Amino acid sequence: MSPVSYLKAPLWVLGLAGTDKSPRKNPILGSKTLNTWGLHKHRVKTAAAMAAWRRQQLGRYLDPADKAFFDENGYFLIKNFLPDAVYGQLKDEVFGQPFETREMRQGQTVTRMTLLPPAVLKQNAALQQAVQDPGALAMIRYASSRGGNPVSFIQTVLAEPQKIQKKDPQSDAHADTFHATSKAWLFLQDVGEEDGPFFFVPGSHKLTPERLNWEYECSLTAASDPRSHHASGSFRIRREELSGLGLPQPVKMAVPENTLIVADTFAFHGRTPSAKPTVRSEIHWHMRRNPFLPWTGLDVKSLPFVKGREMPLFMSLADFAEAKFNQRNIWRPVGSVDVRAPAQI
Repeated sequence: MSPVSYLKAPLWVLGLAGTDKSPRKNPILGSKTLNTWGLHKHRVKTAAAMAAWRRQQLGRYLDPADKAFFDENGYFLIKNFLPDAVYGQLKDEVFGQPFETREMRQGQTVTRMTLLPPAVLKQNAALQQAVQDPGALAMIRYASSRGGNPVSFIQTVLAEPQKIQKKDPQSDAHADTFHATSKAWLFLQDVGEEDGPFFFVPGSHKLTPERLNWEYECSLTAASDPRSHHASGSFRIRREELSGLGLPQPVKMAVPENTLIVADTFAFHGRTPSAKPTVRSEIHWHMRRNPFLPWTGLDVKSLPFVKGREMPLFMSLADFAEAKFNQRNIWRPVGSVDVRAPAQI
């Protein structure tokens, strides 16, 4: 082991008790011997048990029918989420002005992120109301099994299949990590079957014996897997494997505008490849916390100087790391652009 590895070793150990997921970056997580003995399997089982415990406390904030649907399927789907007047104003605000923006390319797909710090929300009342909607936050917290405040931004997904043939890695069915975590989308236009919609495998958020065994088998070889996302702990599953886990095929979430979807992305999900150029905009939230803590509160990211500023702070730190240590930030600043403008990178 190199001298640098000795310095990193304490961080690798600490990572076992947190959100660390990458077998490739953390050699303890990637150890075939330790995983044969059940390291990854134990982390998955413990995280699932803690998520169930926390959800017992968070469930009282939900409509019972919505909660029952989520518990069975792993996602919420609410049509006509915002009142018509608020939704109309929201679209005017989002599509009626340029915003400071960043973009990231993955194969044929560009994801545009428009940050929403407090100063931007203060100037856009409907956007602020949507982002901070109590009903949406209750579902996001339940799906992630944690209290606190999610990260939020305007997201636009631009598919360019004619421009670039390289595969979008998000088109593979995958789990984001080894524990309950949530993502949510409030769609700002109709999303059809051919528009590259989000897809989801219903029921795959449940830790069944079949899923746990699959996690175990993945852990034994993930560190050396040629699929970079898989080796980083976002395990990929082939569609022909789903039936062996007792799961159905993915469902495309073709939905009308003003639909809110909140999903536990421990479940298998992905982005449907589009055969034509498409542009899809949404208000997006995501929430991921330490899966091993027994409480739902005490969220550091809800402190006044952090709340609503987490992603801008993270981007500033990433830019600093790029400038000082040559660690490239995949989110490239592209200036002030309209939300639905052509891709800038």
